[in-house]
Amino acid sequence: MPVDERAKRGITLAWQEPARFEGLSVHKFVAAGAKDKSRTRVVALLEMLGLEGARYIGRSVDKTLSGGERKRIELASILAMEPRLVLMDEPDSGIDVEALQHIFEALRGLKQKGVTVILITHSLAVLEQADHAFLICNGSLLDKGSVEKIGMYFTNKCIPCSHRNKPNLEESKI
Repeated sequence: MPVDERAKRGITLAWQEPARFEGLSVHKFVAAGAKDKSRTRVVALLEMLGLEGARYIGRSVDKTLSGGERKRIELASILAMEPRLVLMDEPDSGIDVEALQHIFEALRGLKQKGVTVILITHSLAVLEQADHAFLICNGSLLDKGSVEKIGMYFTNKCIPCSHRNKPNLEESKI
């Protein structure tokens, strides 16, 4: 589905590696899909994610921003869109512990607004933000259930399966 069609349906994606947009300001990037494009709203969203709004709003979404900064700016743009469905690939990738807490708060805020968020993760901390969990390996659904149930796979590293890269379970427990 083309980007504009997804947007009309309230569907958005957050990539593991957020895009860079040379020459596009943080303000324009965050406000692009927003109903409220005001400076005040953009600054508030940036600050909600632990970024000093006044310091970032005029910056360019380019290589001068770290991956973690770009990830939080991308999430600010998603919050500004007020979507119905968000697909987030590795939301903790390149994020420090303090920034991760801001992201988790934003995820809780989306949940409170009734937004469906699908998280793709290899992190138990991110998994713990979910209500339901699915274990997928090599494109196959291996298990589903509570976060606690699926979290056990994170603790035990893996389960016996036929994937060609399956680890030696005895070594993975070391």
